Amino acid sequence: MPSLPAVLRPVVGRLKGVEPLGLMIFGVVSGGVLFFQWLADEVLEGDTKGIDETVLLALRQPGDLTRTVGSAWVSHAATDITSLGGVTVLTLATFLTVLYLLSVRRKAMALFVFLAIAGGWLLSTTLKIFIARQRPDIVPHLVDINDFSFPSGHAMLSAVTYLTLGGLLARHQPTRAAKVFMLATGVFLTLIIGSSRVLLGVHYPTDVLGGWCAGATWALVCWYLARRLIAPSDQAN
Repeated sequence: MPSLPAVLRPVVGRLKGVEPLGLMIFGVVSGGVLFFQWLADEVLEGDTKGIDETVLLALRQPGDLTRTVGSAWVSHAATDITSLGGVTVLTLATFLTVLYLLSVRRKAMALFVFLAIAGGWLLSTTLKIFIARQRPDIVPHLVDINDFSFPSGHAMLSAVTYLTLGGLLARHQPTRAAKVFMLATGVFLTLIIGSSRVLLGVHYPTDVLGGWCAGATWALVCWYLARRLIAPSDQAN
């Protein structure tokens, strides 16, 4: 069998040292970045406006756009749910998680959680300012808003926070069922919070989709870095 050219040997050697999971994560993250870039381009070009507005109108009463489909309970529940992705709740969730990790002497993990979530918030703000999409005006907003629309901050930050916390905390659970529950809870909260923003009329569906994509991609990167850099039994020095 012919030997590899000398120029390829270092590359092959590096690839052999990469675990299959790392290659899978790289592929998924690359796909997430490319999808977000494609979606942002479509939004900036206005190609998604038709379907965005169709969905928003479908979620309102035909004769009264100030009312959502279903009973009054639906909009009330959406208002309660959307608060789970607000700055106050997410800050409290992060603070309490960091405090817990410090109390059990996992200082490295506590610092990582803080940096991962703070970095996600910075990324979300940067993307909003850079893309600068205006909020929907085809239906009345059922909650107050005062910033740009794409990507949805609630969708992205809930994904960043709840998926990061779910993924990192799942590593310390004693059973598979507990690990699955942690991850499923993060996914569930992310989905219902993002959906509530569309129902309340303050985001286009593509805003939320972009937020989910960016937030989940960031959380996946953080989870993999924590897996590589921090041992589950970490005790900070």
